[in-house]
Amino acid sequence: MKVVAFNGSPHKEGNTYHAIRLVADELNKAGVEVEIVHVGNKIIRGCLACNGCRKNKNGKCVIDNDEVNEWILKMKEADGIILGSPVHYSAIPGTMKSFLDRAFYVASSGMLRHKVGASVVAVRRSGGVPTFEQLNNYINYSEMLMPTSNYWNVIHGTKPGEVLEDEEGKQIMRVLGKNMAWLMKLAEHGKETIIPEEREEKVFTNFIR
Repeated sequence: MKVVAFNGSPHKEGNTYHAIRLVADELNKAGVEVEIVHVGNKIIRGCLACNGCRKNKNGKCVIDNDEVNEWILKMKEADGIILGSPVHYSAIPGTMKSFLDRAFYVASSGMLRHKVGASVVAVRRSGGVPTFEQLNNYINYSEMLMPTSNYWNVIHGTKPGEVLEDEEGKQIMRVLGKNMAWLMKLAEHGKETIIPEEREEKVFTNFIR
């Protein structure tokens, strides 16, 4: 089994990386392979709202001059996905959000349905929970399965590696990793005995008459 984790921080091995690594270590112990993809240092254009990916139905964004389509393929092939982000003005950094908007819009066709997805956030002081909720919006919208921990998945630190001094934060990440591995195995074994209901096509309602 494999998980792909996306690091939305501009810093390759800053606190967001260490948060992901804490979760990944528990997944590795459970026999799950983890690949960490660094998103936050790239130049990623936002979604054009062109609907091209829905029209083409090829699992790709129409913008093809960056790595987003490669990352979408990694998401498609993975059993689980981790979204990791620092906090910029109580929110997801722009580069990470541009990637998520495009990737999850492509995936809204049902590509990620019933895969396991988790979010983690690294923050200096405040804004961690709003950012955590924003990341979870992508997972919820995609009909993914979400493991939990014993608190919100936020860890605190300023300088790179400082989160490793947050004892409660480290436990949160460890518990998340253990629960994610368990849920992935549960979902995998469940496929053998429980057939999922057929996916319903999305209904859109416009309240302006």
